[in-house]
Amino acid sequence: MPTFPQPATLKVGLLFSSTCMTAAVEATQAQATLLAIDEVNEQGGINGVPLEAVSLPIGTTPESYRQAALELCDRHGVQVLFGTHMSSTRKAVLPVVESRRRLLFYPTLYEGFEYSPFVYYTGAAPNQNSLQLARHALKHFGRRVLFVGVPYVYPVESNRIMRDLFEQAGGEVVDEIYLPFGAGIDACRSVMARVRETRPDVIYSTVVGGDIPALYGAYHEAGFDPAQRPIISLSTTEAEVAMMPAHVSAGHICAAPWFDTVDTPLSRRFVSRYRHRYGADAPITAGAEAAYFQVHLYAQAARKAAPNDLDALRAALAGSTFEAPQGPVRIDAENHHTWLWPRLARIDANGRFEILEQAEQQEHPSPYLIELLLDSNE
Repeated sequence: MPTFPQPATLKVGLLFSSTCMTAAVEATQAQATLLAIDEVNEQGGINGVPLEAVSLPIGTTPESYRQAALELCDRHGVQVLFGTHMSSTRKAVLPVVESRRRLLFYPTLYEGFEYSPFVYYTGAAPNQNSLQLARHALKHFGRRVLFVGVPYVYPVESNRIMRDLFEQAGGEVVDEIYLPFGAGIDACRSVMARVRETRPDVIYSTVVGGDIPALYGAYHEAGFDPAQRPIISLSTTEAEVAMMPAHVSAGHICAAPWFDTVDTPLSRRFVSRYRHRYGADAPITAGAEAAYFQVHLYAQAARKAAPNDLDALRAALAGSTFEAPQGPVRIDAENHHTWLWPRLARIDANGRFEILEQAEQQEHPSPYLIELLLDSNE
């Protein structure tokens, strides 16, 4: 039987943009991916073969992610891709990985209602963040909510889910507003005028990326009190908070499986290694934490299977676990989503996330919301 030389490196593709509207958080995901790749290589790579990260310039549109994925698969021969952030970019890349039979590890919260045998979803599904955020808002602030987002799949679908949660509990959506990308402060001021008219108890924001500081700035300028009527969000992260004066973001509430203030040995180690490499003030996000641990999940599986044997790799990933910064995580063998640790946090006067609630155990992923229910007593 012929023998073949061992490859010098095992190439993996990165799909993060430095120019799109979510570039700030995608930078944290790319950096965490590279940190994890270095850790894997320090541990001997994949059975002696180091991982090599391959990335290409990606523009601002979903099509640019699709083209990058095509080039990574067809020209560079990568078998595994890490990345994309927005749901629109993930959906653009999905036909590529399915047609080429490659794997995509997607490290961002999303709206659910998707499954592919070629995708592993390591960010939160709606039952791991939307449910907890709605329950907290209903309990502590009230049942009237105003939605504000931007016009693409994640905000529209996330608002639909949040509407169901509030209405199941006897709540009311007083308005649903979609701003154009890059709307700016004046458009956000018009949202605050509508807040003043409708008097919601909370504002649920699915605004993303560089538009987030304008929304929070307009809220602060309008003089509303987050102790009485906060912005609640799944998409506001340490990366966007770092773009604002601390007093602008203070008091608002977010949900995620991990914040950079999680005080456990593994979380502190991750933060320390990340900031040693990228700077003492470098923001780190839940998306970065997912980007980090998904590389390790892949590496563990690849060591058990021939890394270019797709079926063996998928079999090794089924039910695989890793001691992540947020806590132990596990790939669900049936739906390819990840068992995670829901948390809620309030942004404090220093722009830090003060954790208010955290799960006592892993929450199973339910991307099709089979069990996503609230009642009027919650």
